[in-house]
Amino acid sequence: MNWIELPDLAAVALLAGAFASVARRGHTAVSRIWLIGWLVVVLHFAAFLFLTVPGIWAKVAEAIGLSALTLAGLLFMWSSVPYRGRNSSRWIFAALFITNTLYLFLLSGCPQADWALTPVSILFGGLPLVISLVALPKLNHPLRWTLDGLYCALSIFLLIYQHRPGNGDALALDAVLVTVYLGCAIHFWYAYRRVTTGAFITISGFLAWASVFVVAQAMAAYWPQIHVESGVWNLPKYVVAVGMILLLLEDQIEHNRHLALHDYLTGLPNRRLFQDRLTGALERARRAGKTAALLVIDLDHFKQVNDTLGHHVGDLLLQCVGQMFSGRVRRSDTVARTGGDEFSVILEAPTSREEAMRVGQSLMQILHEPLELDQHRVKISASFGISMFPEDAVEMEALCIAADLGMYDKKISRTKREEADPEI
Repeated sequence: MNWIELPDLAAVALLAGAFASVARRGHTAVSRIWLIGWLVVVLHFAAFLFLTVPGIWAKVAEAIGLSALTLAGLLFMWSSVPYRGRNSSRWIFAALFITNTLYLFLLSGCPQADWALTPVSILFGGLPLVISLVALPKLNHPLRWTLDGLYCALSIFLLIYQHRPGNGDALALDAVLVTVYLGCAIHFWYAYRRVTTGAFITISGFLAWASVFVVAQAMAAYWPQIHVESGVWNLPKYVVAVGMILLLLEDQIEHNRHLALHDYLTGLPNRRLFQDRLTGALERARRAGKTAALLVIDLDHFKQVNDTLGHHVGDLLLQCVGQMFSGRVRRSDTVARTGGDEFSVILEAPTSREEAMRVGQSLMQILHEPLELDQHRVKISASFGISMFPEDAVEMEALCIAADLGMYDKKISRTKREEADPEI
């Protein structure tokens, strides 16, 4: 047994356990792929425990360990692909996994099949390129062409150096691993282009992970007298693990911040974020000497929808209305859900009372047609009130009260008309 790998195995297993604990709190598709990747890294170290076993099993252990290392890198790379749900992305992942595994088994365990390295080397760049060209009418993404270029370069390198006497096998092995983890660095840079500690540590860790194979080969060739403990070459793995844990924590913090400021049902700003944005809009209008408008919209007879069709349909109705309202205002304006069946709209400058009235009427207009919700046709109406800054009020609370009063006046008038004429 190669007991020198045992401390690294224990350390990576503990990191994988910590990663699983963090990922469980924010369970996403990406965190699941990352967790599988780290479990595969644990398999890599476990296989390397058997490198000193006599006979063919040592070569099998080496091939399994190296294949696990490349599979982990491919999983990390694939997790950062924005279009990984497409069939062509799955085909490229499968092609790269099969090609890497076949090549590493030939390189480590089948020296007599040296002739087979050449066709497999061609497949490294050929298979992804063919799949990308076939899928080109449906997907044309720079990240995919970057990956194709990376593996085409690997194919050319392998064809030139893999049969080199002396260190050809070592150069080929290092080239395969460098390509995988350089690809990880590129994909993570594309997916996490943000200035955060987690992104910086993870991308830097992948670059260091890719570079250790080059540095180790260079030191063996030019400075053989320098001895470096094997554990030093594994440090980038721990850096990447820490960086990924930080990325998960950052995403969870951002998700919690989003939940604190947005309505869980419609995804619109909630009352807290609405008040912040209204305060900002009034301050900007005050400094520029312009106007701003506030619309308060209350759905009519929403309780009747819940009572007759169920809360599920009521929730679908709120989601649908929120989406329709958001699609009818400018990007600079804000639509928020500020109550159970109440929505508020902030119209920033330039605006006027006439413009605010037109917006309110257009929002009422889209509710005239019945909505198809879970096999039910739901007819809904609404009442709205308008208040203008600074004409009606100069403070946020007074502006909200003025808009509420206008909305309630219209709701009362509508109720009286319905009582007088039930056909309305």
